[in-house]
Amino acid sequence: MSELLAYKSAVVLALLLLLFLVERWRPAAPEPAWIANGPRWARNLSLWGCNVLVSLLIVLPVTLYATAHSRYWWSSWVPAWFSLPLDILLLDFWIYWWHRASHRIGLLWRFHWVHHLDQWLDVTSAVRFHFGEVILSAMVRALFVFCFAVPITSVILFESLILILTGFHHSNIRLPRRLEQGLSLVIVTPSIHWVHHHAVQRDTDSNYCAIFSIWDRLFGSRSASHRAPDMVIGLDHQRDKSLPGLLAAPFRREQGGLP
Repeated sequence: MSELLAYKSAVVLALLLLLFLVERWRPAAPEPAWIANGPRWARNLSLWGCNVLVSLLIVLPVTLYATAHSRYWWSSWVPAWFSLPLDILLLDFWIYWWHRASHRIGLLWRFHWVHHLDQWLDVTSAVRFHFGEVILSAMVRALFVFCFAVPITSVILFESLILILTGFHHSNIRLPRRLEQGLSLVIVTPSIHWVHHHAVQRDTDSNYCAIFSIWDRLFGSRSASHRAPDMVIGLDHQRDKSLPGLLAAPFRREQGGLP
């Protein structure tokens, strides 16, 4: 298990770093001059550091417990070759609805709000989440994993895919138009997810998919808007906060209100 986790971490870090370098080489949209990259990157990466610690102390033990005590009740009718793809599809289906709930339920939005307060998107935005959101999602996912008997190897592979593809669709990489159009039929691309971070409520409340782009089309949450180079990112009339402010925000009475 330790070797598997170490391999996962090395691969994910390497690919996120590659995405970070490529988006600086071939940006799709010019970065606004008023964004102070140093402090912003420090905030985003500090939140990631908190979540790495939370993952080791809470997420991993809870997930291991759920997988160890579940029973693979459908093993008799699921072909062995289809088990892993089915696990990934189920977990992606779950995270679609979790993300959608995070925009509809006040308690969940209080934590998810921290992610949307970022006023620009790049690879570091993909790891910018409040530790409270990570803990809540881990608890709910553990129940899902237990009910559907998802093995730990499938969960680890899914987490790797999520981190890599979340880095990809938050990135500011300029892709050939036809390539991105083709990819967007199957997976979430920057052209899809940047719309989700548009500072317009109807777009913020759309495009919830994480890996596969099919769920938004199936459940009517795909935005008709298209990404533009001058698209305003963040939340309307709200500004980013310091790291202490972001960590404390979900617990303050004045913060809140669904988008």
